[in-house]
Amino acid sequence: MAVVRSWAIDFADENRRETYLGIFGPLSLVMLLGVWATAIVAGFAMMHWGLETPLNVAPGIAPFSTYLYMSGTTFFTLGLGDVTPMGAPGRALVVFEAGMGFGFLAAVISYLPAILYQAFSGREVSISLLDARAGSPPTAGELLRRHGNDMRELGQLLYDWERWSAELLESHLSYPVLAYFRSQHTNQSWLAALTAILDTCALIMAGVNDGPTRQAQLTFAMARHAVGDLAQIFARSRQPVVGA
Repeated sequence: MAVVRSWAIDFADENRRETYLGIFGPLSLVMLLGVWATAIVAGFAMMHWGLETPLNVAPGIAPFSTYLYMSGTTFFTLGLGDVTPMGAPGRALVVFEAGMGFGFLAAVISYLPAILYQAFSGREVSISLLDARAGSPPTAGELLRRHGNDMRELGQLLYDWERWSAELLESHLSYPVLAYFRSQHTNQSWLAALTAILDTCALIMAGVNDGPTRQAQLTFAMARHAVGDLAQIFARSRQPVVGA
């Protein structure tokens, strides 16, 4: 991530930087899946090589490249059949790897995209709704100004964002790659929105008369919990506030 950030800073054009960072999220997922597949194929090839699995194309121990080729065709269920194991352990490994390949392809084609898109869409809907209430990009001062004396509506908004923070915590802890998926609209960011809500709760607790103080405390606690846990996941230390 540090390399990605340093590259993004080097872009003088803001549009190019946003395009680069927008592509990085989906591309990182594709690269992660590729790394998983490569590791599984290489791992099974090493097991065949370590067991000295006899093959129909070689009388003795085959080169590692041959085992790697057989592992790749088995994992992706190509069914070529030009290289096959002759012993019982090798055949058992082939069957196990083929089953793992079917499961991997099923997860890539159906499960992962649906789960990730659902979590991403749920996150972005609330951020888009915040646009009309807190400006673009959102700020705590603008959120309080636009609500004026309507503290009941503000309390309901903070309640919704308490649930949003909990959902964000669960989805991004389970699928950290979602943190790299950027919003599709200009000046929108899940992190900026979360920061605006935290600032709003802090201002209400600090000195907004007749404000939804109790709900602000609950929302602040949940949002702070989400920030703290996600900071640990991405190895970012929480710096103490000077004078706090």
